Amino acid sequence: MITPYDDKYFMRKALDEAKRAYALDEVPVGAVIVADNQIIARGHNLTEQLNDVTAHAEMQSITSAAEFLGGKYLKKCTLYVTLEPCVMCAGALNWSQISKIVYGARDERRGALRYENILHPTTELVGGVMAEECSTLMKDFFKGKR
Repeated sequence: MITPYDDKYFMRKALDEAKRAYALDEVPVGAVIVADNQIIARGHNLTEQLNDVTAHAEMQSITSAAEFLGGKYLKKCTLYVTLEPCVMCAGALNWSQISKIVYGARDERRGALRYENILHPTTELVGGVMAEECSTLMKDFFKGKR
């Protein structure tokens, strides 16, 4: 039996965040950070709303989680994000020493995982969780832009 708190459960929560971004006409990427099976931070892309190229879902979540924890390191935390992190976000995740990253869809053009050793050496990586749902949301968003 699968517990309600598995990777898919938390990825659904990240997808909820991505849908919030979509509703704001932002690129629909969403993220949640989990510690002890509890969501401690949520984020979605806000680059257009804030006029800030660094306002990615992961960056919003990292800042919120650090504030919640009262420290900059996210050891014993897991990031769930609907799209493979970019180089900027991967760098921030490296510095945060996050324990685990779970992503949905690959980002063939801008994803950071093509680079070796970009994440902290202790960070566990799991990809492809609900990839189809995550990818479909992105494709639908960009279809509407063409």
